Amino acid sequence: MADRGASALSLPEDWPAHPDPILALNRMGSFDWDLDTGSFHMDAQAHEVFDVCPEEFDGRPEGLSIRVPAAEGRRLDLLVAQAMKDGSENYGTYFRIRCRDGSLRWTHTQGYIRRDGTGRPRRIVGIVRDATQEVHEMEARRDEAAQDEARRQQTSVVQLTTAALAHARTVDDVVDVLKDTQGLSHLGAASIVVGLVEAGRIRLLAEGPEGSFVPGTDVTRISEAYPMSEAVRTLSPRFIESPEEFAERYPILWPHIAGLRITSAAYLPLIAQARPIGAIGLLYADRRGFSTEDRNVLVALGSSIAQSLQRAMLYEQEMDLAAGLQQAMLPRTIPSVPGCDVAVRYRAATIGGALGRDIGGDWYDLIQLPGGTPSGGGRVGAVIGDVQGHDTHAAAVMGQLRIVLRAYAAEGHTPATVMARASVFLHELDTDRFATCLYAEADLATGVVQVVRAGHIDPLLRSTDGSCRRVPVEGGLPLGLSAEFGRLAYPVTTLELDPGCTLLLCTDGLIEQPGADLDDGTRSLTSLISAGPAGVRELADRLIEEADERGGDDDVALLLLRRHAPDTAQSGSRLQQHVAPGDPEALTEARHMIRAAVRSWGAEEQSDTVELVADELITNALMHTEGSAIVSLRVLSGAERRLRVEVEDSSSALPRRREAGESGVSGRGLMLVDMLADVWGVEARGGGKCVWTEFVVPDGA
Repeated sequence: MADRGASALSLPEDWPAHPDPILALNRMGSFDWDLDTGSFHMDAQAHEVFDVCPEEFDGRPEGLSIRVPAAEGRRLDLLVAQAMKDGSENYGTYFRIRCRDGSLRWTHTQGYIRRDGTGRPRRIVGIVRDATQEVHEMEARRDEAAQDEARRQQTSVVQLTTAALAHARTVDDVVDVLKDTQGLSHLGAASIVVGLVEAGRIRLLAEGPEGSFVPGTDVTRISEAYPMSEAVRTLSPRFIESPEEFAERYPILWPHIAGLRITSAAYLPLIAQARPIGAIGLLYADRRGFSTEDRNVLVALGSSIAQSLQRAMLYEQEMDLAAGLQQAMLPRTIPSVPGCDVAVRYRAATIGGALGRDIGGDWYDLIQLPGGTPSGGGRVGAVIGDVQGHDTHAAAVMGQLRIVLRAYAAEGHTPATVMARASVFLHELDTDRFATCLYAEADLATGVVQVVRAGHIDPLLRSTDGSCRRVPVEGGLPLGLSAEFGRLAYPVTTLELDPGCTLLLCTDGLIEQPGADLDDGTRSLTSLISAGPAGVRELADRLIEEADERGGDDDVALLLLRRHAPDTAQSGSRLQQHVAPGDPEALTEARHMIRAAVRSWGAEEQSDTVELVADELITNALMHTEGSAIVSLRVLSGAERRLRVEVEDSSSALPRRREAGESGVSGRGLMLVDMLADVWGVEARGGGKCVWTEFVVPDGA
C-alpha cells in the first residue's frame, strides 16, 4: 500500500511542462530579444505567426521587415523605445503584418523588459499571437456601439424637437422653434424650410438660416415640380441623397440653393387627421444618403411637427373665435358725453411671454343715464368688470352681464340696485362663474360721483396738479356670490370729481405684477399715472404700453373719465324739497323755495312762470300717484344758462296729454307745461319716473 501510495504521488518526468507547448496550444509564439547584441530569437509558433520560415529569418529584428509594413514598424519602434525610456516593465499593442500571399492580418504582441541593477534595459522577452479574429470582434462591437449611438442620437433629435415644440402655442411659435439655431442643431440640418397648405397652394412660413430664401417660392402650387409640392401631393417623403440627384430631379430649384453646399435633403409631408397641412424640408451639408433608420426617424419627426402645427392652428382658430366674440361683446363705440373726456382700452392676456395671447372676461362700459342735458353736462355710468376665467365661456358671460348692467342703469335704478340686480342675474344664469365689478354714476354738472364696488379693486383719482391716489370704496361680494349667499346690500360711496380731475377704473391685470403684492402694484401704477400725460387718451396709451412691456397672464380693461372745466360760470347748487301727500306746508315751502331761488339766480321776471310749471308737476305727482314727490331745482351752465326743474315720483305710469272739456278742470296741466317751458321730458328713475322742464334764463348774478 505504501509502495502504491508512493507510486501514485510520484511526479512525471516531464513535469513541470515547458512553456512552449502551452503557448502553442493558445496559438501564441514567444520571442527573446537581447538588447546588447541585437539577437532576436523566436520559437516555431512565433515563426508561424509572422508567416516566415526559419531559413528566411536572420535572427535580428530588422529581418521581420519583410512581413511588417514600414508604417507599422515605425509605430512599434516608437512604442518600445518609449517603454524603455520611461521605466516601464512591459508594453503591448496590436499591429498588422503582410502575409506571403499579400493579405493583411492583425497580430498582438506583449513584451516584458528586464533591466540590470542600474535600471538599464538588457533583454525583452514576450509573446506574439494571431489577433485577426479578436480585432474583427472588437471592430464589430465598435460598429454596433456606433450604431447604437447613432440610433440614440436620432432618437434624441425627435425627443429634443418634441420637447421644444411642447411649449409652442401658435404657428409662429412652432416655426420659431424649428428655424432658430438651436432648433437646426437639434435637427442636424444646415437649412430648413416650412410651408402650410392654403387653398391648394403652399405658403412658405419660414426658411432658415437667414439668407437662404429662394425668390419666387413664397407661394407655390401643389402641382409644381418642387420637392415640397411632391411631398404634399403624394403624402410621402422625398429623400434626396446627393447633389447630383438634387440637380437632376429638381433643375428649377437646384440653382438657387447650390450656394448652400447642400449634400442631401429630406422633404417630409406634415399630415394631420389623414390630410396634408404642410411640409418641412431639411437640407444637410455634411451627409450623403439616408439609412433605413434615418428615414424612420425623420418620418417620426415629421409626425411630431405635424401634431404641433395642427395644435397651434386649432389654438389660433379658438383664439380668433374668442377674440371675435369678445370684441362683439365689448361696446363698439363709446358715446360722447357732454362735460367729460373718456378713453377706454382693452389688452388681452399674454401667456408665456411671447408665446401667444389668451382671452378673458374683462370688460368696460359707459352708459348715458337719464337726467343729463345737452347744455349742462350729462349723467353717466362707468362700469369696469372681470368675469372669472380665460376662455370663450368667460367672454360670453361677460357680454350678457354687460348688457343687463347697461339695461338696469338706463332704467334709472340707483347704483346699489343696479349691482344687486346684476348679481341676481348672474346667479340665475346657470354658470359657475362669478364676476368682480365696479359701477360709478357721475353727475358731470355737479361733479358728484356715487361708486359701488362688488369685490373689485378700488378706483384711482388723479387731481389737476397731477397727483394720483387710490379712493377707498366700501364694497360687497362679487356678482353672483352675493346673490348665492343672500348678501345683496351694496354700500354706496360718494366722492367729488372736480373739473379737470380724472377718474380711473381698471381691472387687476393693470396692477398685479409677478413677484409683487397688490399694494406695491398700486403704488407703481399711481406713480406712473402722476408722471403720465394729462390727456386721457394719451394717458391710456401710456398705461397699456407699460402693461405690454411688463407682460402677464391676465387681461387689462381700462376706463378713464376726465371732467371738463366749465366754459362759463359754475352751476349753482342743487336745491331739493320733499313733498308728502296731504302736507300743505311742504307744498308751500316748495313754492317759496322755487320763487326765492329763481330770483337769487337773476331770473326774477320768470319766477311766476317757473313756479306755475313746477306747481303743476308737483300737483300731478301727488294726485296721480300714491306716494310723495321730490322737487329739485338747479342752474345748468353751457352755451346758454338754463334753469332745470325735476319732479320725481314712485309711479312708472307716464303722463299723457289730454284735451280738457269746456267745463272740465283736468287735462290743462301738461298743456301749460308745454306752452310755458322751453323744453320738457320724462325719464325712468328706478321703479318710478322723473318729469323735468328747462327754462332759458339770462346771464346774471
